[in-house]
Amino acid sequence: MSALHRSTCPHDCPDACGLLVEVQDGRAVAVRGDPDHPWSKGSLCPKVTRYHATVHAPSRLLTPLLRDGPKGLGAFRRASWDEAIEAIAARWRLILGEHGAEAILPYSYAGTMGLVQRNAGHAFFHALGASRLDRTICSPGQDAGWKALMGDTVAVDPEEASESDLVVLWGIDAVATNIHFIARAKAARARGGRILLVETYATPTAAVADRVFLVRPGSDGVLALGVMHVLAREGWVDRAFVAAHVQGYEDLAREVLPEWTPERTAEATGLTPAEVIALATELGRARAPFLRVGSGLSRYGNGSMNVRAIVCIPALLGAWAKRGGGALCSTSSSQAFDTSVVTREDFQPRPTRLVNMCRLGHALNELDGPRVMSLYVYNSNPAAVAPDQNAVLEGLAREDLFTVVHERFPTDTARFADVVLPATSTLEHSDLFRSYGQYAVQRTRAVIPPVGEARPNWEVFQLLARTMGLDHPFFRLSADDLVDLLLAKPAPLREGLDRAALEQGRAVSLRLPEGAKTRFRTPSGKIEILNPRLRHPLPRALPTHVEASRTQYPLRLLTAPSLHGLNSSFLQEREDLRKRAGPMVLRMSPSDAAERGLADGDLVQAWNELGEVAFTLEVTGNVPAGVIVAPGVRRLDDARGPRTVNALTSQRLTDEGAGSTFYDNAVDVRRAQ
Repeated sequence: MSALHRSTCPHDCPDACGLLVEVQDGRAVAVRGDPDHPWSKGSLCPKVTRYHATVHAPSRLLTPLLRDGPKGLGAFRRASWDEAIEAIAARWRLILGEHGAEAILPYSYAGTMGLVQRNAGHAFFHALGASRLDRTICSPGQDAGWKALMGDTVAVDPEEASESDLVVLWGIDAVATNIHFIARAKAARARGGRILLVETYATPTAAVADRVFLVRPGSDGVLALGVMHVLAREGWVDRAFVAAHVQGYEDLAREVLPEWTPERTAEATGLTPAEVIALATELGRARAPFLRVGSGLSRYGNGSMNVRAIVCIPALLGAWAKRGGGALCSTSSSQAFDTSVVTREDFQPRPTRLVNMCRLGHALNELDGPRVMSLYVYNSNPAAVAPDQNAVLEGLAREDLFTVVHERFPTDTARFADVVLPATSTLEHSDLFRSYGQYAVQRTRAVIPPVGEARPNWEVFQLLARTMGLDHPFFRLSADDLVDLLLAKPAPLREGLDRAALEQGRAVSLRLPEGAKTRFRTPSGKIEILNPRLRHPLPRALPTHVEASRTQYPLRLLTAPSLHGLNSSFLQEREDLRKRAGPMVLRMSPSDAAERGLADGDLVQAWNELGEVAFTLEVTGNVPAGVIVAPGVRRLDDARGPRTVNALTSQRLTDEGAGSTFYDNAVDVRRAQ
């Protein structure tokens, strides 16, 4: 006898698709898309169509483990939960006495996007007085760029894109990372609109576009300035909208735009002057252009400024006042919930030091006062995904570092753990989900029992709180209690929400306030092209790190998304996806390959001052000269050598937002020895 249950995909993706899970005898036996989900409408990406195989993968961790050999070898012995929790508590008591609570560092990110389980450790570590983690590995540069102009303005509903006559996919491989937005873009084209792509190489999304503009890595902001130069020159600026709703256009037009002629823009971006004019013409003549702005272009030293410049374009065109027009970086669904009821910043005895997660290698090897003596990892796999992999692995190998990993699978990070705890999947616990790419929210409950002895994040922190003597009543609440708290606190975006449907496990759309698109929530009440509170009041063409340093390495490395994995997820636990992904490849243009005497299929090494990584070479015309592409974040077992791609990426941070600079790295390539 089988039963069908609703759930949602918990992974770090803007779509947050609805699932229908078939359960037999306590096992998930099939997963398909929920046709009633307002955004995904019954379709799923290839990674999630067999999600039940991930939940019941043979490599799932089933019991707590204690290290029983040298760090890094993955040698463990089975332990009980009581033994594992007491081992953690005993070591932490020693650290607290000898070094203080700030010697303990949590490390987590978006292994699950549920508001309870993702944030489950915050209250515990705040109450303990541990160091805080600045969770900046994804797109804070993008967030900072958006906020510089738009403040807390509610983001446009992505459904509106289907009503646009020009959809511009700018720096987003939506086929790999936002597949359901592609359906909206195609709907716009079915109504007579066009789809443009601005990218650094011909991604799979290029096949969807009517025209593709390939720019040099990190030059997106320059292109935006050049486009605005043409818009101003040709009289395509919506003067009435600008006068009513934009602060600083005249300053931009006077102080910045004159220098960014099509010729100079072309020189900086790698486009021709005609291409710059063509992109500006498409935008200037469009009735209601919609810009879908990706996060990849924010992962440069000038990443925030790139976003600032791009988001100026719909302001000049008055697109915000037109149905189907505007720009979207990330939806504002975070405004629907006050997560402080879960994270409990008020539990901190005092503000503790803030450690940027992009600089974990520095934190583990160099940070002092006190030194990091314990690392607690959940919802993340820093040995694979954090930049400067060599520094991270050096830190994880420290014998005096006590590392705990709460995980579903034996990840690269788990190999270095002293204690490994088995974690549940989203099908095995309760949570509440929102999205950063659409406006549906969904409450989920466990549809199968925990696999093996797995426990959810929240239950583990409850155990640790009790063992460490943190007796606040908060730590006795259940996950469902926390969901109820999140739903109890009112928010304008949740007004009129169908609570009955939500309690039934259905995805329910938030209702955006009437006129939200032109209600600009900034100090001035306008779109602030001129933002006097920033170091750079006007958008400027800041150089990337690689440009500024005049690096000796000639090739720009792009660590691209994979169609078959998500960060380090899926490819570890699913043999079928690993086979489809194939070996760890490096994509290179024919001219760059010929210059180095390399051929398709060669085993090569990419290297820079941080390290070297072996790849199988793929020579393709989809990659411009001067650029190389390494798709996906692979496990160390998949590598042809001892390291994977993040051995080549640095711990530098973005211009604003303190984000990662995964795309702002330079390398060279040679035949492997």
